[in-house]
Amino acid sequence: MTNSSTPTSPYQILSVHLKSLRLSHMLGQWEPLEHQATQEHWSYAQFLLALCELEVDKRWQSRLKRALTEAQLPSAKTLATFDFSHLPQFNPAPVMQLATDTSWLKQAQNCLLFGPSGVGKNHLAAAIAKATIELGYRAKFYAATTLVQHLQHAKLQLLLPSTLKKLDRYDLLVIDDVGYVKKSEAETSVLFELIAHRYERKSLLVTANQPFSQWDHIFADDMMTVAAVDRLVHHAVIIELKADSYRKRSAANRLPTRSPTPTDETVVHSS
Repeated sequence: MTNSSTPTSPYQILSVHLKSLRLSHMLGQWEPLEHQATQEHWSYAQFLLALCELEVDKRWQSRLKRALTEAQLPSAKTLATFDFSHLPQFNPAPVMQLATDTSWLKQAQNCLLFGPSGVGKNHLAAAIAKATIELGYRAKFYAATTLVQHLQHAKLQLLLPSTLKKLDRYDLLVIDDVGYVKKSEAETSVLFELIAHRYERKSLLVTANQPFSQWDHIFADDMMTVAAVDRLVHHAVIIELKADSYRKRSAANRLPTRSPTPTDETVVHSS
């Protein structure tokens, strides 16, 4: 006598196997897809290919969602939503190159974005990071002060080396507004250790309000400043944005008696 709970038909057995193999999207889609394949006279290979493509796409979308959640990017910061009209003389080609050609990540190169507050450094950094995630890489976005606090805590717990190694899981680490890090040995030493650790190992994307000539206000020691800058600029793309604050300009545009100030921008590359 056959146990009624035991699957007997090929359809039932197939569903059990798909569930056991954790092919959840195949499990949910194979029956309607089989009906379509029968109606359209697909070959066995065509049916199997279509079924596998559904599973692959579902898994990719799930992985992408997890990676974006993990990255903790500022919301709605993409290249599509960036207002390039605010930078009418800016050549976006270097930014587009970083967002579409991942060779710089494979070679552990860096990107440095300079400019005054409000010109869009944060937006571009987040947009580049999001683009790299969509190309299959892992990224993490940190405010510089938050990252430094995290590293300081790890150092106090004698866990800094292991913490730095954990950050190696990210192909790209974004450090936003590095100029806000306080000039103290405790803070800048862990920041320097991070820069030194990732040098020629993994990529950094750093945004800063100050040019390198003013980084002695960030690091407590001149030798540390020189060493940090040297490691960052070696194998790096440097992009400088010169413009009025976008937020300030937007506020001015809401006042009928004021006109926005003209802007100019330059792009500099260093390798």
